[in-house]
Amino acid sequence: MAASAVDRHGANGLEEAEAAALALRRVKKFLAEHERESVVRAVVEGESDALTLPRGAVELLATVLAHMAAGRAVSVVPSHAELTTQQAADLLNVSRPFLIGLLKAGEIEYRTVGTHRRIRAESLLEYRRRDDQARREAADELTALNQEMGLI
Repeated sequence: MAASAVDRHGANGLEEAEAAALALRRVKKFLAEHERESVVRAVVEGESDALTLPRGAVELLATVLAHMAAGRAVSVVPSHAELTTQQAADLLNVSRPFLIGLLKAGEIEYRTVGTHRRIRAESLLEYRRRDDQARREAADELTALNQEMGLI
C-alpha cells in the first residue's frame, strides 16, 4: 500500500470528521463486544454476506478513524517500507537536519544507498515508541517530585 496523506479542511472535512467519530464509536463497541476473537465477522447494513477481517485490521481501522475524527491527515505505510530522510522527518514531525542528527547518533537504524540514507518505517516507529516511553517516564518522575514537594 503506498503512503498517502489526505487533507481534512472545509465542509467536507467536517462531515468526514463527524462520520469518522460516529464510526469510531461503533467500531470500538464492536471490538469490546468481541474482545476474545482474533478474527471478527461483521455484516454491512443491507448486505447478506458477512465480512470477515483479522482483528488487527479492525483495530487499525479504529486508529485511522480516531485520527480522521480529530481532523488529522492519515498515512498508511507498510512497516517494511524504506523512507527517505525527508519522509521520515515528516512522519516524526521534525526537521530533516534534526532527523539526520538522530541517525548519526545511532538513535534510528538506517542504511545507505549510494549517497542517500534510507530508513525502514519499522525502525522509525521503534524510535518513536522508545521516545514516547522516555517522555512518559519523565512526566511520571516530575509528577512524583511535585507530589513530594506538596505542589499538587
